[in-house]
Amino acid sequence: MSLKLEVEGMSCAHCVASITKAVQPLPGVTGVTVDLDAAAVTVTGEPDKAAVVTAIEDCGYDVRSTA
Repeated sequence: MSLKLEVEGMSCAHCVASITKAVQPLPGVTGVTVDLDAAAVTVTGEPDKAAVVTAIEDCGYDVRSTA
C-alpha cells in the first residue's frame, strides 16, 4: 500500500531530508519518496495517515490534499 500526499512549501534538499527524517520512523512506514517538482510525498508500507500528516505538518509544511 502507498499513501500519496500533496505537500505545499517544499523547495530543496533540506525539505526532502526533514520530511524523510520525520516520516521514516513512524510505525508501518517502509519507504518515503519526496518529489519536489510534483509537490508530493509518497509513503509506502502500512502507515497511519493521520500520523504521517501530523509529522509533515510538524516540520512546517502544509498538507493540501491526499490522492
